[in-house]
Amino acid sequence: MEEVTITKLVNGGQGLARTADNRVVFVWNALPGEKVKIRLIKRKKSYSEAIAEEIVVASAARVVPKDDQYLATSPWQIMTSEAEIQAKLAIVQELMIGEKVDISQLSINFHQSNKQWHYRNKMEYSFWGDDAGLHLAVHERGSRYKQIVNGSSLAMASIDQAATDLIRQLEKINIRAGNLKTVVIRSSQKNMIAASLYVTGGDFSHLIMPTSLAGLNVYYSNPKSPASVQTELLHSYGLAELSDDILGKTFTYNVDSFFQVNIELFNQALVIMKQLPGLDSLVDMYSGVGTIGLSLASKEAILIEVMSNEVLMAQKNAKKSALKTQVIESSAEKAIDYIPADKTVIFDPPRAGLHLNVIKTLLDKQPPAILYLSCNPATLARDLKLLADKFELQSLDVFNFFPKTPHIECLAVLKPRAL
Repeated sequence: MEEVTITKLVNGGQGLARTADNRVVFVWNALPGEKVKIRLIKRKKSYSEAIAEEIVVASAARVVPKDDQYLATSPWQIMTSEAEIQAKLAIVQELMIGEKVDISQLSINFHQSNKQWHYRNKMEYSFWGDDAGLHLAVHERGSRYKQIVNGSSLAMASIDQAATDLIRQLEKINIRAGNLKTVVIRSSQKNMIAASLYVTGGDFSHLIMPTSLAGLNVYYSNPKSPASVQTELLHSYGLAELSDDILGKTFTYNVDSFFQVNIELFNQALVIMKQLPGLDSLVDMYSGVGTIGLSLASKEAILIEVMSNEVLMAQKNAKKSALKTQVIESSAEKAIDYIPADKTVIFDPPRAGLHLNVIKTLLDKQPPAILYLSCNPATLARDLKLLADKFELQSLDVFNFFPKTPHIECLAVLKPRAL
């Protein structure tokens, strides 16, 4: 194994180093300043990826991770909270500067809750079977192999208990691990739990839903797809809908909905957004079940969402609201006519960021304010650069929605540049 020295952490979570032949290598399980011995797991034309198998010289920020399989789910368990904050701020600043986004006059604020463990209200597990029975599993970092887990230190305790209860019920009807793909388990803040089980075969007609679950959907998932897709609903038990209070309003969602996994910090982010002016009427372009738009608007909200199941939940939540609402089933790039010239626009897009058609429409219509909540600071920086001719970045906040992981959430507030 080759020994390398880590220079910094990059967006995505790996440590950056160079091999003896000056080849760039991105290393998991490594911190800045450390000397490590690495095992290559992937080799591309211009770079390699590796895992540090031996820490020759350790960073003062290194700590012992809680989970044996931390690299699979939360690879930043290896550092102190202080080091994590500094790393995430440095990554955001570097990405912004790299795209020539002017942050020279901004103070980037970092927000996190005191709850660094057991904050996730949703987990997805694979399965493993052996002579001892069925087990929860996760995919090993950098390979196709699985590792057995008892749960995760990031998950709410009720989630892992419900997953274990479901395993026991599956064993009772002699289901093989080979017929199981994944299970998605979600809990409300009041510990009401629902699950979606994705399977590729087997007879589940005699499955009894564990009492720890309020609802369970069993989906056949096309085995040719590596992702867990809902090819066909085979069985439905109980009600797989949950509800949580966000800024004093109750929102309904189902186990498969896009819904923030860290409710405490999401509420903090909404409180900060709520203080901004111009939120009487707004358009929420990636609304999901409506949590942001319906929480922030005081008079009117137009919700744009492409996923049918999210639209149904958004409609339910809109009916409970005192606001004047419209829920439009459409992708953002096909709903550019709804981008207004006189209302605040909210974006919470997937990791790919904003479609170029959306960017062009924003530049043309120049709404009075843009609130852009991003789960990928790299595409956020790219989009801010594209908008820079007509919009000024007013503020940039970083939220640690996912402690102990490399994931970074940012909130950018933009206003039109003065003529």
